[in-house]
Amino acid sequence: MIEIKQLVKVFKGKRILDSLNLNMEKGERIALVGSNGAGKTTLFRCLLGEYTFDGAVLFHQQHVRKHRTEVLKHIGFVPQIPPPLR
Repeated sequence: MIEIKQLVKVFKGKRILDSLNLNMEKGERIALVGSNGAGKTTLFRCLLGEYTFDGAVLFHQQHVRKHRTEVLKHIGFVPQIPPPLR
């Protein structure tokens, strides 16, 4: 269902996610635990196709950046602090 292969995300020369690999099948659940700045939100934003990144993030075998509109029909994200409304 969700497959992450060699995910790398860099901000201002700093590697936030470094060659992350993860596979989740339907019905599986995970918890992301870590201190502030550990990369949890960055991982979610890559999964949502909001960020560019190196590696691959697939949802039902579709690349989240290439097929973002279709992928987002199946994913919800509620941030701790909502973004500003314009």
